[in-house]
Amino acid sequence: MSRMLILILGALGATLVLLLINNERGATLGMANDDFARLATLGVLGAVLAAGVLRRGMRFADTARQAIVWLALLTGLVAAYQYRFELQIIASRVTAGIIPSRPQTAFGADGALRVSIGKASSGHFEADGVVNGAGVSFLVDTGASSVVLTMDAAKAAGIQPDGLAFTFPVSTANGMAFAAKVTLDEVRIGEIARRNVSAMVAEEGKLDQSLLGMSFLSSLSAYAVQQDQMILQD
Repeated sequence: MSRMLILILGALGATLVLLLINNERGATLGMANDDFARLATLGVLGAVLAAGVLRRGMRFADTARQAIVWLALLTGLVAAYQYRFELQIIASRVTAGIIPSRPQTAFGADGALRVSIGKASSGHFEADGVVNGAGVSFLVDTGASSVVLTMDAAKAAGIQPDGLAFTFPVSTANGMAFAAKVTLDEVRIGEIARRNVSAMVAEEGKLDQSLLGMSFLSSLSAYAVQQDQMILQD
């Protein structure tokens, strides 16, 4: 690999890294990201043309051919950056089709953090979350006023059943049950995290799956169902 090619690839890599790092700020080195991307594109193309002209024995046709190849490559890279949000959505949908319960995190064009959850084969939205550092499988339930944990999930999250007062009636798929009020240190779905979340722990064997209820959902700026995905916005 020639030294010039290494330098050009290094410049392209550095440009992409800078754009990704400054994506939320919207500016790189004092310039709008779009302007910076265009300037970098022209700079690399100019370097290719200059290298072709200065290189001994290189015909104009060869120089022009190399310039076209590099221009096509640079155009592709710029297009990928410009449509990065759409590409994130496509990637999220593909992953959701393979692992519906795995939350997919992306940033919208407005910079807002969004987490998408795919619809499971049961027809419900299920999400793999984290409670107090422990993995918990949630069923998203907008009808539940609170996050509700199964006893197994509560134990995994470090909540000891001794001393819990099961005095609050809750409706579950298995009928009425009683639950105990607790406060969770942290509930995380994808990259969206909330601390000191009000929750309940259901009696042993009374709940098949933990519920992601309104004590978490109501803290979001928005949530909505779009076709086969639920979008949570921080």
